[in-house]
Amino acid sequence: MTLLSPGGAPAVLPADPAPEPERRARRKQQGGTILAVPALVWYLVFMVGPMVAIFVIAALRWPGMLQPVSFAGLGNFRTVFDDPTFWDAVRNTAVQMVIALPVMIGCAYMLGYYVAQRPPGHRALRYLLFVPGLISTPAKAMVFYAALSPDGLVNGVLKAAGLGSLTDAWLASPSSALACVIALDVWSGIGFTAVLFAARLASVPEEVGEAAQLDGAGHWRAMWRIHFPVIRDYVGVVTMLQFLWTLFGSAQQVLLLTQGGPGTSSTTLSFLVYQKAFIAADLGYSQAVGVILFLVGLVGLLSIRRVFRQSY
Repeated sequence: MTLLSPGGAPAVLPADPAPEPERRARRKQQGGTILAVPALVWYLVFMVGPMVAIFVIAALRWPGMLQPVSFAGLGNFRTVFDDPTFWDAVRNTAVQMVIALPVMIGCAYMLGYYVAQRPPGHRALRYLLFVPGLISTPAKAMVFYAALSPDGLVNGVLKAAGLGSLTDAWLASPSSALACVIALDVWSGIGFTAVLFAARLASVPEEVGEAAQLDGAGHWRAMWRIHFPVIRDYVGVVTMLQFLWTLFGSAQQVLLLTQGGPGTSSTTLSFLVYQKAFIAADLGYSQAVGVILFLVGLVGLLSIRRVFRQSY
């Protein structure tokens, strides 16, 4: 814009009164927003959309994909809470969480601490710990199925050790089927989690460990009293990830090993969602359990975050 000055000479005013650094920061912010749009759309369509759909379907009476749909309100939840199978699944899931999560995180942390000390062959050990993560879930299930079958490795070892009276059909016994699923969960996650802990512990300054040794602290005390508080927040993050994986991903192991049986002795909440949706074709019931599972996961995450938050 051009104006006349008091002396008659033209005076040119800047188009944008903002200083150059501010304009540059504004353009950079707008560029970042534009680049984030595809990710936001993906998140809304494939994350928020299915989550909303769970709550919608939970309020419907839907006896199969090609069947007519009617509104059920809270009827599906009343059916779920009156079903003994649901409460068996709740009990099995609680047992699974109480056993698998502490064992996995505790053993993985100790194993990760050992690897972080760089013992002889520690590089090869890191790769070996990754092996369970490189094997597909059906292959891992087949390994466990072969080992736990009546003529499998476990019973063979017991017979060779003179303990034939302890042999059992492990996957077909109500007292051991869930334990087999938990064992597969722990074996699948402990190595990968240990490598994560080893990577985080390797970033702790060496002076911390050296100071602990000068003060006379052994490895056990240094591991739990020195290093653990330093990476406490990271332990919480890994625990949340493994909690979610075990809570929502155990349906694969249950399906491949026991199919929820014998009876309902190894049925978990995540497997119950699959069973009701794809076998019983009761989508409303299935997603009602899915809503409950979502709330359990949310409460679990908040609880883990509170337990592992830094106290300083």
